[in-house]
Amino acid sequence: MQISTIGVDLAKNVFQVHGVDGQGKIVLVRQLRRQQIMEFFRRLPSCLVGMEACATAHHWARELMKLGHTVRLIPPSYVKAYVRRSKNDAADAAAICEAVTRPSMRFVPIKTAEQQATLTVHRTRDLLISQRTQLINALRAHLAELGFVTNQGRDGVTKLIAIVIAENNLQALPAMMREALRVVVAQLASLQQQIRELERSIHAQHRASDVSQRLESIPGIGVIGATAIAATITDPNVFTSGRDLAAWIGLVPRQSSTGGKERLGGISKQGDRYLRRLLVVGATAVVRHARRHPDKHPWITKLLAKKPAKLVAIAVANKTARIAWAIMNKGGIYRTPALAAAA
Repeated sequence: MQISTIGVDLAKNVFQVHGVDGQGKIVLVRQLRRQQIMEFFRRLPSCLVGMEACATAHHWARELMKLGHTVRLIPPSYVKAYVRRSKNDAADAAAICEAVTRPSMRFVPIKTAEQQATLTVHRTRDLLISQRTQLINALRAHLAELGFVTNQGRDGVTKLIAIVIAENNLQALPAMMREALRVVVAQLASLQQQIRELERSIHAQHRASDVSQRLESIPGIGVIGATAIAATITDPNVFTSGRDLAAWIGLVPRQSSTGGKERLGGISKQGDRYLRRLLVVGATAVVRHARRHPDKHPWITKLLAKKPAKLVAIAVANKTARIAWAIMNKGGIYRTPALAAAA
């Protein structure tokens, strides 16, 4: 039995494998328990292994590559077209085995453990910020029931916290309510401290990465966005152009064109949601700055005269993604159009 290609349907405990020989003949269909995976592939000669890009795929890819196998990760949406009839683990493994051999198939670059660690810091910070927002909203809602309403923003939250922890106005809040809200305030302070620690870690990673520092030179990309892009996009050469990167992030219009008639809709939102959010938030800040200083952003100023601000922010985010690809692929830092023309 000479296996040349194997498709692996990953799971938590039970894995399905599907193997074919050099002529495409099926020679292996079986299930493996988690503890059997490494021993099974250790006994096989080097072959091509295809897997769907999921939560644990990068780990298994690194482990199998240590055994001498060639591993390719495929986006799950690209595998779906090769599934025949009913969906089950065996059909999925067969579809992966077929899809990995297609010459036009696009693959997901395998991340290193360090890159995944960097993204874990980002995801954890994002989770803590969401929890902080929930606590702030709860604090506002509870105090609003007794008539304590402040402005939005950090100053408004500071005033609400002062009302809760103040000792000289014990009659303002019922004792039970004050006790409960002090728990919320203490949790807020703890979350804020943990977020600062994670941000210090991100800044340390930024200082150690040349790519991240060069990406920070682009307007609309800060330390958080630069480190996230550098850790997520392991190889810019995977994308043939900046537009491909923008499309991968989900910043290009969705198409429904046929018969020579182009129909463009909203952005596809099919890519990396975290990167897309960071780029859109940064682009919104750039648009706000362009409104205050129109002479510094003539391209954005022209768009604002014809299009809504939110649509312009998406266009700026798209352009930012393309500039990021150019910097990662060709080196250098961002230069304003005037400086670039002079050079």
